[in-house]
Amino acid sequence: MEKATFAGGCFWCMVSPFEELPGIHGIISGYMGGSVENPTYEQVLTGETGHLEVVQITYDADIFPYEKLLELYWPQIDPTDSIGQGNDRKSQYRAVILYHTEEQRELAEKSKAELNQSGRFLQPVVTAIEAASIFYPAEEYHQNFHRKNPDYYKESRIYSGRDEVIKKFWSE
Repeated sequence: MEKATFAGGCFWCMVSPFEELPGIHGIISGYMGGSVENPTYEQVLTGETGHLEVVQITYDADIFPYEKLLELYWPQIDPTDSIGQGNDRKSQYRAVILYHTEEQRELAEKSKAELNQSGRFLQPVVTAIEAASIFYPAEEYHQNFHRKNPDYYKESRIYSGRDEVIKKFWSE
């Protein structure tokens, strides 16, 4: 099993695209980066801890290779936005690929370069690619939030503007 970690706005919205796929064995919402050990959601929400809201995926690379994870990741975000996603504008909502191995870094850089050269965007792809650091699982009520609180999740997703971003850049 390998780990992949992605930040792309609110972590609630980053779970469902990756779940229930062959080779995906787990998805945990959490926090990465930052200066506070074992941060709470309330601390991260201030935007002052330096943490990102992330999803960490456990996967079998023989069944679902990292390149396929990247192919699923990009259409979940606006890769031209360096300060957040949609209406989520604090630093914890930045889009970042957090690599665990040199091979993941190389594949992420290649994927980003291909996306930049695709002509899909009028602005450059600025999604950061950074080394993964200590992962802190989010509180239990954040895990599988979209299933536990479907109505609130739908409202939050609408407010976030994520679906408009996806439609604008990825409707093809």
